[in-house]
Amino acid sequence: MSEKERDRLKVLHEVKQRHLTQSQAAEQVGMSERGFRKLLKRFRENKDSAVVHGLRGRRSNRGLTEETASKAVQAVRQEYRDFGPTLAAEYLDKDLQISLSRETLRQLMIREGLWKAKTQKISEVHVWRPRRSCQGELVQWDTSVHAWLEDRGPGKMYLIALIDDASSSLFGRFVPADSSEQHRRVLRGYVERYGRPLAVYTDKASLFQPTLAPGWKTEEPGPKSETQMGRAFRELGIEWIAAHSPQAKGRIERCFGTLQDRLVKGLRRVGAGTLEAANEYLEREFLKDWNERFTVQPDSGVNAHRPMSQALHLESILSHVEQREVTNDYTVAWGGGRWQIPKAAVRPGLRRSSIRVEERLDGTLQTRIGEQFVTLTVCAKAVKCEITSERKRPARRHVPPPGQSRWMQHFSLAKQK
Repeated sequence: MSEKERDRLKVLHEVKQRHLTQSQAAEQVGMSERGFRKLLKRFRENKDSAVVHGLRGRRSNRGLTEETASKAVQAVRQEYRDFGPTLAAEYLDKDLQISLSRETLRQLMIREGLWKAKTQKISEVHVWRPRRSCQGELVQWDTSVHAWLEDRGPGKMYLIALIDDASSSLFGRFVPADSSEQHRRVLRGYVERYGRPLAVYTDKASLFQPTLAPGWKTEEPGPKSETQMGRAFRELGIEWIAAHSPQAKGRIERCFGTLQDRLVKGLRRVGAGTLEAANEYLEREFLKDWNERFTVQPDSGVNAHRPMSQALHLESILSHVEQREVTNDYTVAWGGGRWQIPKAAVRPGLRRSSIRVEERLDGTLQTRIGEQFVTLTVCAKAVKCEITSERKRPARRHVPPPGQSRWMQHFSLAKQK
């Protein structure tokens, strides 16, 4: 059972215990009310197995075959290269009797580089919306750089804050840099305390959304279309929502305005002058006071935060992850050096294969081989021997000036006869 199915099962149990209405539950799992009622009916008949799809392990009866897809792409490339997906689908059905929906054909053309997806235009912005109904449904996430310690410490310090959309409960940490590693550390602290939220709402910073080169297809999956934070959100089952403007995530923006007034004065009163002292005050006093005074009661008493299951390895998910190729001597390249896979972890077929390498938040380097985590060790670099004694140069042969050479002095042609 996948994490998505476990999350749906949790919502179904909440509906069964009458903690959630069917409309609220359908919104949490991202389904229509009609579809959720069908799922609820199967749950009452088949219990927990209802969340497992009936086609698990089987090929879809309506799936597009590779032969049909290849034939359609070849026809578009040869005959309908400058056609749009809608018109090309009509001509494929008319001329070659290949019946494809325009969306299916559009995806095939994008994959083959025959069509460039157009960005959707936003018709309305800054539209007011109500709070989410349950705590943990949506968490707004942002960073504020400010002279939090005034002139008592570092001139610039970053505050990463997460505020719940339904209740306005606050979580935050001071960090020395606005980096992916620091954001992953803050995410670990939040998940360990509250659990996994359903969605996070952030800006379009490069931490969450990669900066793509001109002409790169955004639909193409791979490392270039996903950051380390995006991968962590995906593996934790957290939906990432990008805000198109600061006003869209106005709750966290207004919160920073309050923090830059109240928090700065609070840090001044306790005399905090270091990053550690600021975090201690933030955790011990300020956040506790905030969550007691400024939070509101959500419409629903259900907590949508999901716990961490045994199938999820938090330290692994929050690592800096990259794929590396194993060389013939069972080493991988990382950080300009070579790292050795232990002999006990060597398996058949490991050489020249691609493995997942994880740089953990504690600084260790590990890899996942099958279902086992293995710690890598750095290979010592070979030290070149230095020559202590200088090499003696050979003596230069004496070459006499022109006309003074005597190499034929005792040579006579008459004696040779």
